[in-house]
Amino acid sequence: MYQFGTGYKITNQRDFFTREIKEYIIDETAKKAGSELLWLWIAIEPKNKEILSFHISKERNMFVAERLLSRVLDKYGLHQVSSDGDGTWYPQACKFLKLNHHLHSSFEKSIIERTIQYIKDRTDNFDDYFPCKKNKCKLNHVKQWLKLFVYQHNKEIIS
Repeated sequence: MYQFGTGYKITNQRDFFTREIKEYIIDETAKKAGSELLWLWIAIEPKNKEILSFHISKERNMFVAERLLSRVLDKYGLHQVSSDGDGTWYPQACKFLKLNHHLHSSFEKSIIERTIQYIKDRTDNFDDYFPCKKNKCKLNHVKQWLKLFVYQHNKEIIS
């Protein structure tokens, strides 16, 4: 079992959660951590709502989208990508990675938006109780907490 702050690391999540994946839904949202505005990038599997990957960045561009998609490809293989039409970064990243990209349906949009809101609500609670007081924080504590949250979330939806 993982205990926060003990230094133990969660092993490859795919070892615990293996599902057939046909598509990735990706989206990003603005999130404030401490005094900084960050972008939380999420990739989920639409059928089971499993969180496949996340990324935290200070930028919102094609390079960050490509980094997230590369991680998902390495873990789960080549599948089509669904995103909203808010930016050009997803189609550009998909073209660069030779992935099939399409705009998601209203049903898929509701899945990703609910998942992101769920994560944001939990992250707000974490940031309220454990705010970062360091100057130029690298947000490692937020990343570690999100890893643990994703692990627990995926474990619960599989059970």
